[in-house]
Amino acid sequence: MNVVVVGAGIAGLTAALHAHEAGHTVTLVTKDALGAGCTPLAQGGIAGGYGPDDSPAAHADDTLTAGAGLSDRAAVQTLVAATSARIAELAARGVAFDRAADGTLQRGREAAHSHARILHAGGDATGAAIATALTAAVRRAGVPHIEGAMLTGLTVADGAVRGVELLVDGHPAVVTADAVILATGGAGQLYAHTTNPDGVTGDGIAAALRAGAAVADLEFVQFHPTVLASGPAFLISEAVRGEGAVLLDAHGRRFAFDSHPDGELAPRDVVARAIAAQAARQGSPVLLDATMLGAATLARRFPTIDRVTRERGFDWGREPLPVTPAAHYLMGGVTTDLDGRTTVRGLFAVGEVARTGVHGANRLASNSLLEGAVFGARAAAALALPWPSVVHPGPTAPRPATSPAAATATAATPPFTRRALQQLMWDEVGLHRTGQGLARALDTIRAWTAAQQPPQSPRDLEDAHLLRVAEATATAALARRASVGAHHRADAEPATTATTRPSILETV
Repeated sequence: MNVVVVGAGIAGLTAALHAHEAGHTVTLVTKDALGAGCTPLAQGGIAGGYGPDDSPAAHADDTLTAGAGLSDRAAVQTLVAATSARIAELAARGVAFDRAADGTLQRGREAAHSHARILHAGGDATGAAIATALTAAVRRAGVPHIEGAMLTGLTVADGAVRGVELLVDGHPAVVTADAVILATGGAGQLYAHTTNPDGVTGDGIAAALRAGAAVADLEFVQFHPTVLASGPAFLISEAVRGEGAVLLDAHGRRFAFDSHPDGELAPRDVVARAIAAQAARQGSPVLLDATMLGAATLARRFPTIDRVTRERGFDWGREPLPVTPAAHYLMGGVTTDLDGRTTVRGLFAVGEVARTGVHGANRLASNSLLEGAVFGARAAAALALPWPSVVHPGPTAPRPATSPAAATATAATPPFTRRALQQLMWDEVGLHRTGQGLARALDTIRAWTAAQQPPQSPRDLEDAHLLRVAEATATAALARRASVGAHHRADAEPATTATTRPSILETV
């Protein structure tokens, strides 16, 4: 089978390697250089290093709790059941996980985990170690790859995907395929503040939407609580708080306990909102204090953070760091079953571009790398399986009608720029939302979309993708009237009892 894998993070690289090793003809397509993207930026580790008092069942319970009742239990069980195999595979492919003095794997703890089960490599360079190892494995295996290739669309015929449309060095190209595996990541560039690289513009989600694939849970955007509030966005790993660092207000008070009994180790959405609210009250960034760990420990445990903060003029062994939340991870995406299959025949989605059901309304820390490895492998294995004969897209939220203000919104809408879109999303579809603000955002996005001219450049294409995903995100957020997980509305209606959603694909 001819397979095109779009994206070269942990999910795409894993899928490409497994598909190649299964005998398929694989072409790996990546927007940037092989090994770039979000994976090498992941400072946190990969969950699943179970100690003697820990278990996959406990990991599943923590994941379900973080998901606020909207995770698919079957997907979570699938994730934790494959943990040991995928971590062993990464080690075999060359990832040197950190070890204690006695040679055992060194395990750390992060927010909302009940046990220390996070494995790291190079201290705070886990993603970089994984990207380096998997990229080397792809090169050794001789998997053909096309770098600098932007996904512009999917070729669909008779209801099935037949290939991908690309822009390579400014020139359009089409690569035919029997199956396409999307691994393009999320859409962090929707927001004014994000940990994501510049190229993460929702290309895969936009292409899937145009091809008719179902999407879900786009309203659930995770904002990382602690990004350095000085210079370009740089994430300060949650593992720093896991090691004992604390959050302080302008008067040196630990304010996180005002919002949750777990304080700094509460779920990310809670901590991020607490930081944003406190910063707004005091008119300045809050502080992350890791001085109690000592300069030597910080340099050894977090060498990347230590280097970057010092380059920016901070000595975090002696002084707290100013931090702010930033858009980090998209829990929703293209809806899939447990094998990465979408509602369009021949189209798979893995990693952050996919909505597998694992994360529900809020992702548990360090489950993202694990999800990419587990479902990347599963999608490759499913290439040889028959496609289900009946596709059920699952529950979808109603599309809100354009508000009465829409008629006048077009005339009053400011000119579109990417920066304007990012600020709009940050203000109205960000950490704190209201129905009125979401409606304003949706009207503005639709007005911008209606006024768009045919794209003339790669950036124009990215802008079109961002607008498409922004509309879908704002629509989903407006339709979900209750606050849950990462979706917080100041005008929330009382939440109804959450139920586990069924898999979207069933065979009759």
